[in-house]
Amino acid sequence: MNKKIKTEAVDDLFEAILTLRNQEECYAFFEDVCTVNELLSFAQRYEVAKMLRKGKTYLEIAEKTGASTATISRVNRSLNFGNDGYDLAFERLKSKENI
Repeated sequence: MNKKIKTEAVDDLFEAILTLRNQEECYAFFEDVCTVNELLSFAQRYEVAKMLRKGKTYLEIAEKTGASTATISRVNRSLNFGNDGYDLAFERLKSKENI
């Protein structure tokens, strides 16, 4: 965990997110908290991460998502040297699909 972001305010935000029960509640909350562009950027990064994990090339990812190579590289660095947050989510979603 990055100690720079570990603050009481971030803890409170994450606690609020953890109370959300479904996609509709997530839409309501995140539309209030984020700008449209911020939310679309989050979604784009997540899509980039999924495609990188599937072995897609930067060119394929850029064409499909519209992400810059700088964004793709940043996400790739997170996948390889980050805190495994993306992979945790991918694994849990995969487990949920196999139920």
